[in-house]
Amino acid sequence: MQICSVCSEQTPKYRCPACRLRYCSLGCYKKHKDSCSPAEQPPPPPPAPPEAPSAEPWSVEDLLGEDDYTDKVPPEKLKRLGASRELRDLLSNPHLRQLLRSLDGAGGKADAMRAAMQEPLFAEFADQCLQTVEGDERWESESGNL
Repeated sequence: MQICSVCSEQTPKYRCPACRLRYCSLGCYKKHKDSCSPAEQPPPPPPAPPEAPSAEPWSVEDLLGEDDYTDKVPPEKLKRLGASRELRDLLSNPHLRQLLRSLDGAGGKADAMRAAMQEPLFAEFADQCLQTVEGDERWESESGNL
């Protein structure tokens, strides 16, 4: 059985938040706080190490800084996505939003994309993205009009 660390008479009911000393009453706390020396706080945990690079490392700067735009979409064309009413309508579907979240968190992006393309809703979304970004250019070049 423990006794109050201040008066050494009563059973302690409380613990000093600063130094963790046990005391029994408000009177003992008031006596103690004048001589309280706070216990050292543990050092903050070290910052988390940076994540290991994924199998497909890239950054926006990498994409925008390259001269080869064969498979890349310029930012001015990407802005069309935000203005597309058709894409907004598709994104109102909770199933599509969940599918996009799972793709974003997937470890193997290429495999996840292949699986997602099997979903008709995702394929429709991907087609609408291409149509929005490429506009009439894609459809004209496929038909040989360019």
